[in-house]
Amino acid sequence: MRAYRRMEVKLKKRDRQEITELLRGGTLSVRVVRRVQALRLLGEGQTPPQVGRNVGLNAKTVREIGWRYQEQGLERALYERPRPGAEPRFSVAQKQQIVAMVCTPAPEGRARWTVRLIVEEAVKRKLVPGIGRETIRVLLDHHELKPWREKNVVRGGAQRGLHREDGRRAGGL
Repeated sequence: MRAYRRMEVKLKKRDRQEITELLRGGTLSVRVVRRVQALRLLGEGQTPPQVGRNVGLNAKTVREIGWRYQEQGLERALYERPRPGAEPRFSVAQKQQIVAMVCTPAPEGRARWTVRLIVEEAVKRKLVPGIGRETIRVLLDHHELKPWREKNVVRGGAQRGLHREDGRRAGGL
């Protein structure tokens, strides 16, 4: 942790111009706009508590923005580093295979696909080593598939009820 000392932020001319441009317009997240405003006010000589009250940030947060600017530059002071996140457990190809499987008729003896059945079949067909029901549900939701709502059967009746252009049935009524 840094020892507390008076914060004096001296903005470089180029950085001051960039801050002005950022505040002038464009689409920035609220976080970035507040950081830009805080940095500008720090550059004008306000203390972190004053800046915090004016911008709506905690004084500690304002100090951190100032320290990051002094040590690592404008880019680092305004924007967060990318977060690593977890590696996806399944490849795009595996997901596509599962979606393709769901778009086929349900297995023999089943009227429709269920989430549990999709999990069983995906593992049985060795599309994935193992997968949870929630993962399947999210995958189907992402593709707007709801196989459990509709039976995968061919519906007859395409010939029944032929209509004329005026909306009445052909051959009578």
